[in-house]
Amino acid sequence: MEENRIKRQVSAFILLGMGVLVFVILNICIGSVKISLSEIRSALTGRGSEETMARIVWDIRLPRTAAVLVLGGALALSGYLLQTFFNNPIAGPFVLGISSGAKMVVALTMVFFMGRAVRVTQTGMIFAAFLGAVLSMGFVLVLSRRVNSMSMLVVSGVMIGYICSAVTELVVTFASDAQIVNLHNWSRGSFSGMTWENVRMIVVVVGAAFLLVFCLSKPLGAYRLGESYARSLGVNLRLLRVELVILSSILSACVVAFAGPISFVGIATPHLVKKLFGTAKPLSMIPACFLGGSLFCLFCDLLARTMLAPAELSISTVTAIFGAPVVLWIMTERKRERAG
Repeated sequence: MEENRIKRQVSAFILLGMGVLVFVILNICIGSVKISLSEIRSALTGRGSEETMARIVWDIRLPRTAAVLVLGGALALSGYLLQTFFNNPIAGPFVLGISSGAKMVVALTMVFFMGRAVRVTQTGMIFAAFLGAVLSMGFVLVLSRRVNSMSMLVVSGVMIGYICSAVTELVVTFASDAQIVNLHNWSRGSFSGMTWENVRMIVVVVGAAFLLVFCLSKPLGAYRLGESYARSLGVNLRLLRVELVILSSILSACVVAFAGPISFVGIATPHLVKKLFGTAKPLSMIPACFLGGSLFCLFCDLLARTMLAPAELSISTVTAIFGAPVVLWIMTERKRERAG
């Protein structure tokens, strides 16, 4: 039994890893300009490649693909942490209004600081998004103490998202035409325009958060089995909750700061990964959710770029098409379990 479980998990990791590798290659090859594998190899090695091809690979496709890879994993991992924290299968940064809160504060920063010719660094943008995420998370935590049902918590999160979106729209009225265009493009969710400087910052922030989350695997496993059980093992529940809030907010904030709000990845991916692995143990789920989120976003970004080429779809449009049915399936499954 144990041997079969280990084989299943190893096979699942291999499957996810191969899927990520395949879609990384496809994302670099496919676009308005088709690039063959031999041309990619030449561009990467710098031997016999055309300057145009080399610039497309190094300056456009590679940084974008790397950003999708890391931010997709961050979004799925944030969703997993929130679902564990609330013990709620449809908790996620987008549904609970956390992404909307981050979006609101980033929009305020873009309009009022950049409008006064004050340069906002990448660190500043991440901090602004983190502040918005924590504010929204705070409201959700207050409401979660007052409402007991899963549906009411989700409705509360949606309402918080609407409030934050309304404030964001109000902020837009004070923006210049150029800022409105930038805000509109960013708020739809997109991985376009990524640079290696962006990728470096993303890898540092998400990498540090991932390592800290992985270090919480043992207390998370105990927390998942109940608060009384976790206390009996000496887990500091108050500290663990604070860590979960901060880490999930950092991961969500990094995504919003660089790619805008992206829907349904944080909800759908952890459930699909659980079904694939047949386990919910954090030691397996943390890296698996990261790989699953990377694969899901690589697939959706490829479709967003190519479905209506040369026009590009919003990444949230594509993730919603594939993620929303998963959420509906989760809700019907839970209803069936309760009826049974």
